[in-house]
Amino acid sequence: MIAGVNGLMTSPQNVHNQPIQPPQPQRKSNALIYAALIAVSAIGPLALNMFMPSIPGLVTDLNTTAGMAQLTLTLYLIGTAVSQLVYGPLSDRFGRRPILLGGLVIFIFATIVCAYAPTIEILVAARLLQSFGGAAGMVLSRAIIRDLHEERAAASVIGYITMAWALAPMVAPVIGGYLDQYYSWRASFWLLTALGLFALALAALLLPETNQTTGAKSGESRLSAYQRLFTNKRFIGLVATLSFSTAVFFSFLGGAPFLTINYLGLTTLDYGTWYIIISLGYVAGNFIAGRMSQKLGTNTMIVGGMVISIAGATLAFVAAMSGQLNAALFFYPMAIIALGNGITLPNAMSATLSADPKAIGSAAGLAGFIQSMVGATAAQIVGIAQTTTPLIVIWFMFFGAILAGLSYWLIRREPSTPDTP
Repeated sequence: MIAGVNGLMTSPQNVHNQPIQPPQPQRKSNALIYAALIAVSAIGPLALNMFMPSIPGLVTDLNTTAGMAQLTLTLYLIGTAVSQLVYGPLSDRFGRRPILLGGLVIFIFATIVCAYAPTIEILVAARLLQSFGGAAGMVLSRAIIRDLHEERAAASVIGYITMAWALAPMVAPVIGGYLDQYYSWRASFWLLTALGLFALALAALLLPETNQTTGAKSGESRLSAYQRLFTNKRFIGLVATLSFSTAVFFSFLGGAPFLTINYLGLTTLDYGTWYIIISLGYVAGNFIAGRMSQKLGTNTMIVGGMVISIAGATLAFVAAMSGQLNAALFFYPMAIIALGNGITLPNAMSATLSADPKAIGSAAGLAGFIQSMVGATAAQIVGIAQTTTPLIVIWFMFFGAILAGLSYWLIRREPSTPDTP
């Protein structure tokens, strides 16, 4: 489920590029903080994926149409993207902790409304509100990590935490499907309510305030922070790298089920089985990022991850264009892409958050918004066009990987923070 800065080159030491250093916790405290960050950042992806198996059943249960039922997913994605623009600047102004806790309270309230929703209209509205609450942990966990660590170490920690909560898309649909079959779709929301309360308790007890430039001291407004970020070439290039890399995966999500079942003639069970290797590839990439980012640096890791992703996308593209595409030549290359993305994304996100140390929260929110919207747009285009052009998913995966690599290549020489080689 994230770097040079305008005006910072005037200082030879680039002192502003150093992370804000709150009192450093002991190693045991760090472990507890990371556990809390995993919990709060996993809430959003869990809520997205756990409910997906129940969407078809809403048509009869709530006496609605398939289009209205689909809005419980579409508006959740849109809400997640838009809310990231809000949480970043608010956390820069008022602090990470109060905004995160407020978001979790919103999530819990909205989830309870979902569980009781008597009509599809109320459910759709509650899902939109739920997405706003769930996005808080996704955005602010990355900002908190960057507050606590310099760029290389932040990339390493983001890699480990992402590896942990990336498992959510693997297990959430299974849990949701089980609850829907043996109880009802409302049971998923009661489980999510319990998980939300657990995450809130962990955050309240374990997470300190890490933003040391809140309030008037920051001298920041939302508009000025965004204006500065939009004129920062390295930030723009890194966001493009993040967005196109994400678009590869979202394109796959938008087109893989149709391609697998309608074009390759496999079953839904086959698709679910093959999908496991993709999740494992991404987790492996996160593990490599966690182990190697601090040693090799973000630039080296981003380049390495991009090379792996382009290789996987090229393999799938060649297989499709030569007429040799089958399940293995579709899913194994995507697993290679996932491996590369697992290496690239934590490092690119850490570098993005290092673009402007005065607006880490704003950078996290803006980058997350653009990344989500580009990915969702790619998935929607593939979903619409795949009925007439079933191989369009391959084209989007291939050119998405190429554009991600090109985006980073163009800004590779832009000034970066001292801890980025």
